Amino acid sequence: MENLGHLALLLAAAFTAGALNAVAGGGSFLTLPALVFTGVPPVIANATGTVALLPGYMAGAWGFKDDMQSPPGLSMKQVVALSLIGGSAGAALLLFTPDATFRKVVPWLLLAATAMFAFGPQLRAWAAGKNAAHATPSMAKAAAGMLIVAIYGGYFNGGLGILLLALFGLLGQTSLNAMNGMKNLVSALLTAIAVVIYAVGGIVEWKLALVMMAAATLGGYLGARVARRIAPHVLRWGIVATGLVMAGLFFAKG
Repeated sequence: MENLGHLALLLAAAFTAGALNAVAGGGSFLTLPALVFTGVPPVIANATGTVALLPGYMAGAWGFKDDMQSPPGLSMKQVVALSLIGGSAGAALLLFTPDATFRKVVPWLLLAATAMFAFGPQLRAWAAGKNAAHATPSMAKAAAGMLIVAIYGGYFNGGLGILLLALFGLLGQTSLNAMNGMKNLVSALLTAIAVVIYAVGGIVEWKLALVMMAAATLGGYLGARVARRIAPHVLRWGIVATGLVMAGLFFAKG
């Protein structure tokens, strides 16, 4: 009975996470805590949850394929290369992170990701303001920023979309469709390479990942349909509240 209860929890978390990612992001606020709650070690839970959400990133990238445009200072090939390199580095770092250490780091990462999500509009406005006041950054600075965000994404996925949108705005990109297209492409690339490394490192619970993947994909499809009926500010603050609760639970357990 307990196993059935755990399975139901994971399916519900993955379904809701897929729906959230389809409309606003924040899905990892649910998948990681749900997996840990059911007894999966934190590092494996992080990797497994990332695998479960990969199809959503790939679908998002495909949906924006006609709008993609590399940000000023970087070519498309450079963005792809930096995404793969950074995602690989972040995933490798996760492999060498002990569960006890990751358990202590998780609540801080959740808290930081929640803050980034909560203040995402202000962060993007700040990035746009910095861009208006300064010349386009050099290729070296653009590459460094891209690499740092990609490493973060390969290690911990929460809040990645907000960071990427802010980075592209800071680099001088102004088209929201182009920014969203690149956000989805980079997320898909670095998550895909991270998943390969997680698999090679043996830190993925594949049975759980595949079941959750199906639930997340269904949630993403239905979530996009339902989202239009929910006020954006209600959705955003609901996700923020979820992130804060999850972070608080991890702090309490630590």
